[in-house]
Amino acid sequence: MATTIGIMDSAYFVGRNEIVAWINSTLQLSISKVEETAPGAVACQLMDAVHPGMVPMHKVKFDAKNEYDMIQNYKVLQDVFNKLKITKHVEVNKLIKGRPLDNLEFMQWLKKYCDSVNGGAATSYNAMERREISKGGKETNKKAAAPSQANGKSSGPAPRAHASQNTRRNDAHSTSAPQRNVKSSSNSGAHAHDEQITELKVFIDSLEKERDFYFSKLRDIEILCQTPEIDHLPIVGAIQKILYSTEADPAVVAEAQALVMQQNQPLALSPIDEISEEKPNRPEAQKRKSIDCFEAFDMGSGSRPRLSDISDVQYCDSPLINY
Repeated sequence: MATTIGIMDSAYFVGRNEIVAWINSTLQLSISKVEETAPGAVACQLMDAVHPGMVPMHKVKFDAKNEYDMIQNYKVLQDVFNKLKITKHVEVNKLIKGRPLDNLEFMQWLKKYCDSVNGGAATSYNAMERREISKGGKETNKKAAAPSQANGKSSGPAPRAHASQNTRRNDAHSTSAPQRNVKSSSNSGAHAHDEQITELKVFIDSLEKERDFYFSKLRDIEILCQTPEIDHLPIVGAIQKILYSTEADPAVVAEAQALVMQQNQPLALSPIDEISEEKPNRPEAQKRKSIDCFEAFDMGSGSRPRLSDISDVQYCDSPLINY
C-alpha cells in the first residue's frame, strides 16, 4: 500500500508541475504552485474524490487564511485517515507554513495513494459541485472558472473588418512580428530562470532537512556522553574526542582508539608498589635478627650486659642501630 512507501520510492520523484496539473485536472482548480495546497482543503477533497462520501465537505474550509482554520482542515483529514485505517503521519506544523518541499512531498504521497486506490481516475466525480457545500467553495469555483472563461473568449471568432483595415493590420503585424518574437523569447527565458530558482529552493530545503537530521543525532550522542554515570569512561572520552574535533584528521581517530585500548589493558604494578607489598615482612625479619644478636651474650649469669659489649655488636642488621 501507499501508506508504507519509502522515501526513495518513485512517487517522490514526480515533479511539482506534474503534481499541480494532476490536482487541477482532478479537482477542476487553477492553482499554479504546490504551496497553495498548504491549508489542507485540497488534500481533503482529493480524499473525497477517491472515497466519495467519506469526507464531510461541509467542514472543509477553502477560505482558510490563518493557522487555526488550516489545522481544522487537517483534523478533518486525520479523521478520514482514521476511518480508512491509514497510518500516514501528517506533519501539520510543517505543511501549514507553506514550504515548497514539505507540501510537495505530501502531495506526492497523496498522488501515489490515489493512484493505488482507483488508478488516479475520478471521471464521475463532480469536484465543483462537491466544493459548493464547503466553506469558501463558491469563491474558489469562481476563481477556477475565470481562467477557463478567459481562454474561451480569446479562442472565439474575431469580427470581420474592412479589407483596407485588414491590409494595414497585416502590414503592422508583419513589422511587429520580430518584436513579439523577442518578447516571447525573453518571457520564456524568465520562466526558465524562475524554474531554476524554484528547483534550487527545493534542493536547499532538502539539504537543510538532512542537516537538521544528522545534527539532532550528534546532539543526542553528546547528551548521552554527558551523563554523570558514564562520563568518566575512556570510551566516552574517545567519542567526545571525535565529536569535538574541528578537522578531519586521522590522528584524532587514532588517539580515540588508543584511549579505548588503554581501557582493555591490565594495570601493571610499579617498582614502588612492589616494594610496598614486601614491606610488611621486613619488621619480622629485623626482629628475628635483633633477637639473635642479644642471644650472643650470656644471659644465664643474671648480670646485665655492658654498654661496651652491646656497642661491639655491629654486625647486627637492626633498625635501632641507626638511632
